[in-house]
Amino acid sequence: MLTDAQLTDVRRFMGYPLAGTTMPITNDQDIVYGRFGMVVMSLHQRLTTLSASEEAVMVNTYLTSLYTLEVAVPATGDNLDTQQAAVWKHNPNEMRDRLALFDEWRRRLCAFVGFAPGPMLGPGGSTISLGRA
Repeated sequence: MLTDAQLTDVRRFMGYPLAGTTMPITNDQDIVYGRFGMVVMSLHQRLTTLSASEEAVMVNTYLTSLYTLEVAVPATGDNLDTQQAAVWKHNPNEMRDRLALFDEWRRRLCAFVGFAPGPMLGPGGSTISLGRA
């Protein structure tokens, strides 16, 4: 069974906001629900009823990769003051590229769990807003 910290991280990586302590998350009380054919299930119920093999994939493939990708994003700031050193050249798109890779893996996690990405992750792709001047 996933730990409480892992359950929180899965929700966070999937783009869903935290729930805090004012509304305990249970199988029957959640802020996120998904439909699987005729069955409606809370995200909590989905995550707490994984088979052993599904849980292994969740932890070993998704969570491990996402933890690594997440900490790599802030590390891009380490080289902002250096454009070139010897043969090494700074990639001006490094942060954007790392964020895109991180978000791609977050979307893969959503697909594995069977839930749509949450509002903090969004549908992906480009968004164009049109307005009148």
